[in-house]
Amino acid sequence: MTYTTPGFWRRIICLIYELLLLLAVLLFAGFIFHLIFRDTQAFYFRPLFQFYLLLVMGYYFTWFWTHGGQTLAMQTWKMCVVTADGGNLTKKQAIIRYLLAVTGTFLFGCGFIWALFDRDHQFLHDRVAGTRIFLLTG
Repeated sequence: MTYTTPGFWRRIICLIYELLLLLAVLLFAGFIFHLIFRDTQAFYFRPLFQFYLLLVMGYYFTWFWTHGGQTLAMQTWKMCVVTADGGNLTKKQAIIRYLLAVTGTFLFGCGFIWALFDRDHQFLHDRVAGTRIFLLTG
């Protein structure tokens, strides 16, 4: 089966839209966290809060990727993530993809810039995790 890879800028615009949607999710999750942990001056508060937000984002992405292969932004931009052979992502693949994407983001976006030089125009986290993004047509 052959898939059409969406263009680099289409994927970047989808990421920006994803960021806006994720911001709303994180604001809600942060509100819940602050209701539970009210002492913002405690030494453990900041690292615990950051770890909590990473878990919330991880759950958001892995759930959508393993239940249909599309986040809300990917549905809007008609993209889907699948395994290299065209199957659905397993939880393990989704978690690996998420962790690699986060790492690539913190390393000055090199995981996303990689797509400009990759022979199949894949992001680095897709290449390593054995996944790929394709464009839905029709």
